[in-house]
Amino acid sequence: MNSICLTVMIILGFMFGSPIFAADKAEEILKAVVKIQTQIPDDAATASLLGTEREGNGVLIDSDGHILTIGYIILDAERIDVISSENDVIEAAFVGYDYDTGFGLLRAKKPINAIPMALGRSSELKEGDPVLVAGHGGSEAVIGARVITIGEFTGYWEYLIDKAIFTTPPYANYGGAVLIAPDGTILGIGSIFTQVAVRGFGVVQSNMFVPIDLLKPILSDLKTIGRSGQSQKPWLGVHTEESHGRVFVIRIMRGGPAEKADLQIGDLILKVNGQAVNGQADFYRKVWALGTAGVKVPIGILRGTEIQEFNLQSADRYQFFKRPTQNAPKKDNL
Repeated sequence: MNSICLTVMIILGFMFGSPIFAADKAEEILKAVVKIQTQIPDDAATASLLGTEREGNGVLIDSDGHILTIGYIILDAERIDVISSENDVIEAAFVGYDYDTGFGLLRAKKPINAIPMALGRSSELKEGDPVLVAGHGGSEAVIGARVITIGEFTGYWEYLIDKAIFTTPPYANYGGAVLIAPDGTILGIGSIFTQVAVRGFGVVQSNMFVPIDLLKPILSDLKTIGRSGQSQKPWLGVHTEESHGRVFVIRIMRGGPAEKADLQIGDLILKVNGQAVNGQADFYRKVWALGTAGVKVPIGILRGTEIQEFNLQSADRYQFFKRPTQNAPKKDNL
């Protein structure tokens, strides 16, 4: 038994009480996990925030060479390389990105010597369930973890997931890492390092994984048109931070609706469409409830000692980040 299989069997035996995978199956499962390296142009919309050289993990999900990852690794990329379990460097093409979930999809231009990993059922996960977290690198890149909670996650970039998966101990190389079920299927894709308040334990360091069930309704669209075919939510181009239920503007995206409306860093968002805002998630939901991308969004803010009203012309963020769909097949209504 080689070191990869031995390590996985030890982890599984510790977590589940008995080995779940045969040694050869464990080795084949890990081969599907790859490294992703991307190069981003200096003038890309996300370059100043996310950098021009990015690296993370991904997982082969079908025999056509499609690789699933977390989208910020490949967003705006002009070159994508995939490193296999055998350390072969394979050029890949951008396929799609979904802003609502954060999933990114690419396709290797040459075959990868690995069996694709099947999609699991994240809806069946419960608090306390044992899982594996795997990145590229074989046995040294696998840890055993537990689901500490499943719940709402809000991101400063106008992002909200209702049933995000939080696990501990945290995994250092979390970007695009694969959350694996005992049956060897994918449960989620790693997004960030964060902290979660757990009753009886206090604040626990953890990772947030995007649940794989969110991929299933949009996977076909990602492969064919490069994005979800669903109606797009109104986007404001503003990054926010929550403190004691109050929502502050911390960044304005250049050329976005917030900049055009003259919102400023430090503004305190009080109302959306005349309704009081109570926290980041409430802010997003009130904006999105007004309609689809392009709808007017009335916002009341506190700037210094003055209350001011703004009427933002929301946008489809895919039109702002033009690069992500440049390599994807086109559709007339895009």
